[in-house]
Amino acid sequence: MTTAARVRQLALALPEAEELAHHGRPDFRVRGKIFATLPPGGDRAVVKLAPADQADLVAADPRAFSLNAWSTQGWTEVHLTHVSPPQVRELLTTAWRGVAPKKLAARLAASEP
Repeated sequence: MTTAARVRQLALALPEAEELAHHGRPDFRVRGKIFATLPPGGDRAVVKLAPADQADLVAADPRAFSLNAWSTQGWTEVHLTHVSPPQVRELLTTAWRGVAPKKLAARLAASEP
């Protein structure tokens, strides 16, 4: 299980990530591009993924991952009671890489063990 507070902490730990608001909801951006949001209620996060990754997650664990009105653009619901902090870290990192400038993403990859 993961909390919205932990999602926030993990998202903001990514290089140049910042928290702003999108339609009154907290969102997380890198250089102005949104990679995750926290909808009201605190039980979900939404991350931007490649459609293939999104489909694989939803098929593998529909309790943990679901689709929404923006899913055709890769936005994937993450039900926090069904995912661990390491899973959330991986999803946020993947979402961040998907929108971060290539040079910045390469710096993160170079710093990972």
